[in-house]
Amino acid sequence: MTPTTTPATPATPEPSPGAPLLDLQTLVVSVRRRRRLWCSLALLGLLVGAAAAALLPPPPTAVTKVLVAHEADQPNDPGTLIRTDVALLHTTRIAGQALRDLDSAQDPENFMEDYEGLGVTNNLLQITVSGDSDAEAVARAQALADAFVADHVRRIREAADAEATALLAQRDRLRDELTGVNRAIEEAPAESDGPESPADLESLFARRAELTSQISEFARRATEARVGVADLVSGTQIVDAPRTVRHSVPRTAATNGAIGLVLGLVLGLSLAAVTAVVADRPVLRRDIAAHLGASVIAEAPGGPRWRRRRARSARSRLTATLARTVRGAAEPVSLLELGCARGTSALALDLARTLAAKEPVVVVDGLPGRRLADRRPRPGDPAVVGDEDAGDAPSRQRRLGVGSVAPGTAWSDLRHLGTRTVLVVRAGYGSTAWLHTVARQLADQRVTVLGVVLTDPDPLDRTDGTLWDGAPTAPHGHETRPTRRNGTARSAERLPAGAARVPDGNEEAR
Repeated sequence: MTPTTTPATPATPEPSPGAPLLDLQTLVVSVRRRRRLWCSLALLGLLVGAAAAALLPPPPTAVTKVLVAHEADQPNDPGTLIRTDVALLHTTRIAGQALRDLDSAQDPENFMEDYEGLGVTNNLLQITVSGDSDAEAVARAQALADAFVADHVRRIREAADAEATALLAQRDRLRDELTGVNRAIEEAPAESDGPESPADLESLFARRAELTSQISEFARRATEARVGVADLVSGTQIVDAPRTVRHSVPRTAATNGAIGLVLGLVLGLSLAAVTAVVADRPVLRRDIAAHLGASVIAEAPGGPRWRRRRARSARSRLTATLARTVRGAAEPVSLLELGCARGTSALALDLARTLAAKEPVVVVDGLPGRRLADRRPRPGDPAVVGDEDAGDAPSRQRRLGVGSVAPGTAWSDLRHLGTRTVLVVRAGYGSTAWLHTVARQLADQRVTVLGVVLTDPDPLDRTDGTLWDGAPTAPHGHETRPTRRNGTARSAERLPAGAARVPDGNEEAR
């Protein structure tokens, strides 16, 4: 008696130790496949920006420019002085003075939120003020500019007066000292008996000359300090009278729309990249084949592209390829979908019609919701039965099962649909963990995967979806012809070199 041999369950495919943590190619493809997301956000940003310009127009605004003269102006000044003027403009002292000139009872802190200053150059200050009307905005700009000029002039004069007062005080102190020196010189005798008297008298004369020079210098500086104020005062003035700023709604809408478009596009691309990394859904054929442990034998466009005229020829070639694969298998074959139930249903009907041209075919519907069994049949369509009625189908008819390996699948029912299967997988639908689960569960149920049909693939995907040294699987499209040995039907398979063949239920019985 030959002992029963149980096939070993292939291990879940794992990434190679040298695989990068972040595959840029996969990331780029995933982001490109989510173009509806970031295009929608970009369009939303464009519409919101344009709508904001029309629905939220800016308040009436007036602008004025003030030429500010500084005592410490330097050609290489980096703009420190004008930034100081901008900061002084946003003070309650200037805001309060402007409100007093306007006879307004508004709080200075609230008024500071209605205007802003901008240093155009090192000596040119631009003041922008908003109001409830154009006239009010112009009046506010004029009062604010006058208050700033008056405050700036007052500070210049106070600084000059303080400097002049300090210089004059120093001059007076030196004058008092000079008076003492003159008195000492007058009281000194003409001829002195001491040896040091001529030297002391000479030092007094030298000190008097030095004090006289310093007194003249301090007097001159005090005069210049007051005289220089006039130049600074005359140089600080309003050079551009307050005027209303005209807003163009189309131009504002275009500007805001462009800003919203860029922001929405950046947000959409960032969100698509983050979700692609977090979701970990393979989109390249090489990754899907590696995680499922089966090669990609064909591709089919998904979504609306499936119904295009150009896709009809590809659909016909796909149906012919699957028909050759199914005819070469002695055991029932099933189509198991993952993320493409509608496309798999249409593919199963096309495949059944092709097979029915040479042999009777019955389609076993194992999809959730009985998509095929409850549909209205067309003339010439093959028979469709539910999975619960599959046992009543004639044994001479070829069975073509249609099922699903989406989350919530009853794994024990998959073998009743067929011991050989072709997985119809939508690119980017299943996560890596779920693809591993599908491969493991099919191996546990002893369902041999003939290959993978990839739907909705990326048009720019140039990766290879063929496994050369992967897990032992059935040959991809090779013929399997039934042979008889000792009166018992048996399937003779041609496997690739070095691949172990998984025994079926008949071999286990033997």
